Amino acid sequence: MGIDCNGTCSRPSQPASPNPANDLPISPTPTPTIGVSVAPKSAHPAEQTNSSSATLIAVGDIASCTSQGDEETVKLAKAINGTIAVLGDTAYESGSTADFKSCYGPSWGQVKDRTQPAVGNHEYQTPKAAGYFAYFGAAAGDPSKGYYSYDLGSWHLIVLNSNCSQVGGCQNGSPQETWLKSDLAAHSNLCTLAYWHHPRFSSGEHGNFLGVQDLWNDLYASGAELVLNGHDHDYERFAPQDPNGNLDLANGIREFVVGTGGKSERNLAGAPIHNSQITITGVYGVLKLTLNPTSYNWQFIPVAGSNASDSGSGMCH
Repeated sequence: MGIDCNGTCSRPSQPASPNPANDLPISPTPTPTIGVSVAPKSAHPAEQTNSSSATLIAVGDIASCTSQGDEETVKLAKAINGTIAVLGDTAYESGSTADFKSCYGPSWGQVKDRTQPAVGNHEYQTPKAAGYFAYFGAAAGDPSKGYYSYDLGSWHLIVLNSNCSQVGGCQNGSPQETWLKSDLAAHSNLCTLAYWHHPRFSSGEHGNFLGVQDLWNDLYASGAELVLNGHDHDYERFAPQDPNGNLDLANGIREFVVGTGGKSERNLAGAPIHNSQITITGVYGVLKLTLNPTSYNWQFIPVAGSNASDSGSGMCH
């Protein structure tokens, strides 16, 4: 825990043409960086610190009684004012009542009052994720669904449940997908962000999760800006892309994988996949997002003793 990148932070070069396939191929071996990637600044720099901005702190794969990582990452969350999005697998191993009481409560339970959670697969090792829904209560949404939405500043935020078999599926026409379409249609916010546990795109050991394809389709069609996920225990940022992984700088969704909450560290499955812009492994930390009225800023903040970082900004569609 808390080590520097030591060559595991990378920014791959991009192929000359996008790949339309759903399951994306491995890109050529990238040239390592020193764990720092800064994207071009917004065309409206005055909005970088706009007084009407809101802050979101995001991370998943967090608390275990056998790891001290969550005690380190919660220090970061406590030092930042803002809403907290936990991206699933919050209390290991099984999201039981005991896991939340003994493992999550003493660390990330300190910021429970400002947490908006998403449910992970480990929570469902307890039937119906009963420990998770009991612990977070109304903040986690309807226990039979685990998906909900809320506004933060001028942004609309949507929390989805990627444990598709537990909620009647994620495919087109499923209850969750139908709800998502309705929710998107009912909110006219310029800027939209969604988060859930399993990433559609990932260079980590679990790889791409195609089960959320139709949810991505809906978010892309509505002009969403950002998707946040956990599941793979690393940090990864992608360029804006369409649901099939084609680079789309004008209208694409930028995805972040932030499974660096403290449970454990894991390596990538291989070289970063297409459109991956930076990966960080071997480091715990959180993602800080500043949500401005027409733009956003991001910053990966590592735990004390690590210097891996990533920061930049983008515009809403």
